[in-house]
Amino acid sequence: MHLCKCYDQPMQIIVTGGAGFIGSRLVAALEAQDSGHRIVVVDDFSSGDFRNLRHFRGDIISRPCEELDWDQHFGRQEIVSIYHLASITDTTVSDQRQMVERNVESFRRILRFSQSRGFPIVYASSAATYGQADGLMKVDQEPAPANVYGFSKMVLDNLGHEARELGMRVSGVRYFNVYGPHEAHKGRMASMVYQLYRQMKAGQRPRVFRDGQHLRDFVYVDDVVDGTMRAAGAEAGVYNIGSGKARSFNDIITILNECLGTDHEPEYIDNPYEHFYQNHTEADISRSRKKLGYEPQFGLKKGIRAYVDWLELHDAA
Repeated sequence: MHLCKCYDQPMQIIVTGGAGFIGSRLVAALEAQDSGHRIVVVDDFSSGDFRNLRHFRGDIISRPCEELDWDQHFGRQEIVSIYHLASITDTTVSDQRQMVERNVESFRRILRFSQSRGFPIVYASSAATYGQADGLMKVDQEPAPANVYGFSKMVLDNLGHEARELGMRVSGVRYFNVYGPHEAHKGRMASMVYQLYRQMKAGQRPRVFRDGQHLRDFVYVDDVVDGTMRAAGAEAGVYNIGSGKARSFNDIITILNECLGTDHEPEYIDNPYEHFYQNHTEADISRSRKKLGYEPQFGLKKGIRAYVDWLELHDAA
């Protein structure tokens, strides 16, 4: 059955990558607002999972964003905002053409479609744009991506800057090390919190690189969703979305042992990704606090506890 795309339809919020980890949590949060807007997910399911959207009430367009004809699908629609989270998220992908073509061209199509329409666009950037840096990572420091994934996100930031120069309402949210519900489908690319939980739950020693003292800014997915939604209504720009604190992998193991009632000692292994691995990530979130009113609600212990409770409930289901 063909549905006519008419102006009497509800205004729409578009979420690309809405079947993925962060995207599906964002979709659920948008639906929970009960604003009356229609949510449309654009996702080709190359890295998403339908199970993340089992309670979704909106529409899905299953097309790669870099191939989608935006005018055909949305040219006559009234759009509230676009959240662009679709991308290749496997940071170990080494095919430079594939990474750049998919991640950059999908964003370029969205910008071309949206140029004169006035609604806000929020896109997912990444802490990977900072590369192998130490200390607080600030949005105005020079990018130094150490892999092609970070490079592709840097180019998105460049395009976003050019769009703002043209008067467009485009904001980038640089996600740090996100963990939480709906990431299991990512397999080996799921967070270290999830990987270590699965190992320890199975009675295995948790495996981490070298001495486990790499420092990362681990941020709970619900805080990330909150920051992403806030960016749509704020001054256009680039914002760090993290916890603002760097913690070690050993810290995660300690907290997981507490949550699971276990006493597993870590097993330290060599790092095969040493040439681009970020030993330290730590978000300076002062701008996000000031401009977005963003304030993380989940410290590492609270976030891991909430996540373990969720995993235990769903594993038992």
